Amino acid sequence: MNQCLKTALPRPYIIALLLLLTSAFMNTAVASPESNKALVKKAMNELFIQRDVSAVDRYWADPYVQHNPMVPNGTKALPALVNSLPQNFRYEPGMIVADGDLVMLHGRYTGFGPEPLVVVDIFRLKDGKIVEHWDVMQKDQPASETKNGNPMFSPDEAR
Repeated sequence: MNQCLKTALPRPYIIALLLLLTSAFMNTAVASPESNKALVKKAMNELFIQRDVSAVDRYWADPYVQHNPMVPNGTKALPALVNSLPQNFRYEPGMIVADGDLVMLHGRYTGFGPEPLVVVDIFRLKDGKIVEHWDVMQKDQPASETKNGNPMFSPDEAR
């Protein structure tokens, strides 16, 4: 051991310091893409399928940054949005992709507007909570009306 360390700190203090530093780094581990996908699936299911507005407290964090121009920033806007949805509203999740702290979920919203919408919701997570959201929406077209005969969305795509 370095002579300077031998005289400056007794061995038990050095061991305790190393354990403390190791513990601090272990508690700041980044969540895996798989755990981030599971969190987003659960959050969207509870909030938009079960319409459980208490899900906001479990899965979203303030400050919450919203990039949809129709929804204000902050978690308080989400329960109000869910409570304003019509009875015929339906959310269908599809494929989900994650890269680090970003999760993208393809889905279909029916009853949110005059026509069903196919949407890609993009979430950023931090410390196990959703902290930012973007979305890209377009009107759903039946496969029979597309030039390629493929549907824009299928619930079977969820894997």
